[in-house]
Amino acid sequence: MTFSGFNKQDFDTFTIPGLEPRMDELKETIRPKLTALGEEIAPYLSEQLGEEMNVHVAKHARRSVHPPDETWVAWSAGKRGYKATPHFQVGLRKENLFAMFAIIYEYPNKPGFSKDLQEQMAELFSPLPSTYRISPDHTQPQTYSLAELGSEGIHEILERLAQVKKAEFMIGIELDRNQATRSDGQTLIEEIKKTFASLASFYRIAVLAAQ
Repeated sequence: MTFSGFNKQDFDTFTIPGLEPRMDELKETIRPKLTALGEEIAPYLSEQLGEEMNVHVAKHARRSVHPPDETWVAWSAGKRGYKATPHFQVGLRKENLFAMFAIIYEYPNKPGFSKDLQEQMAELFSPLPSTYRISPDHTQPQTYSLAELGSEGIHEILERLAQVKKAEFMIGIELDRNQATRSDGQTLIEEIKKTFASLASFYRIAVLAAQ
């Protein structure tokens, strides 16, 4: 399957009530698109990062009551999983699409990663567009732009990352559903590639910190 982009129906999936009906629609319409997107992006990421990046599409297998509010595809060097490793994600929620670099709760050295980022803040964050957004918790939809955070806000998020066991760090772009559905598959792929290339340094730092 060739990735053809997302449509209004894909985003409206997250308004379907009930676990089974929503999961049925996710499996039928969105998961094949995420799989196709994963396979399109993986060779590019592997070349950029100098190691094989594996595709992991969210299955939501542990859910038994509440339907998922978002779904995603992740790329990581881990073959069996991605949650404990630095990775990249593209996901959908009702309101938007996101493409981000991420370390989440299972990553083993958040204090070390935080320290490395704080020591290189100017070099890492200054080249990024001010519209890039940071999420301190992948389970919550709230994100913050670099423009609104400023250096002090970024520092606070990184300090929390070092000190709070469940703290996380994701950085990248969000496209609202109208932006995302106006773009065809190839346009979205190029935007995602450009975003991930700009965040490759974060990935390399996180890999070194985890060793």
